[in-house]
Amino acid sequence: MADRGWPSEQVVAAARDGDADSLTALVSGSHPHVRRFARSLCASPEDAEDAAQEALIILYRKIGTLRATGALATWMFRIVRNECIRRSRLMLRPHGQFRDRPVSSAEDEVIRRLEAGRVVAAIAALPADQRQVLIMRDVQGYSGRMVADALGLSTAAMKSRLHRARAAVNQALAGPSEGGGVDV
Repeated sequence: MADRGWPSEQVVAAARDGDADSLTALVSGSHPHVRRFARSLCASPEDAEDAAQEALIILYRKIGTLRATGALATWMFRIVRNECIRRSRLMLRPHGQFRDRPVSSAEDEVIRRLEAGRVVAAIAALPADQRQVLIMRDVQGYSGRMVADALGLSTAAMKSRLHRARAAVNQALAGPSEGGGVDV
């Protein structure tokens, strides 16, 4: 099985400096991770594929703007998240215009999207150190040891941050949803 890690910082730095081979390796090496992000954040598989492709295009075009080579995963997660949010907003347009897509029921679709939005908001509200650990461990699927090593933490410190992040997300999701009541 191929290495599941993100492209190395040397590849990112070379791509950022304009090396075409490194840029190709960076985009192809990031693709599985970007797809995983998109699948976990977008409302549908079709939107996830589109969001992943858009994120890779942005990576290709704007790699020169990435300041820290070690921040690639966080940067890509933000791009994918923003693209998924943009696509979900396009799904429900004002004046009752819906995209042509089969769904089990309108109510189920709205509830699913609201829940996904609440999860994204809960993760986005975490402190940066907790959010980074949570994303690497639970979204990207890295092992605890890999996350700890990548962030320069002890395994115990990584586990502590992960526990606090999960608890904060659970607490945010257990609380009342925004717009809790229905006005009739």
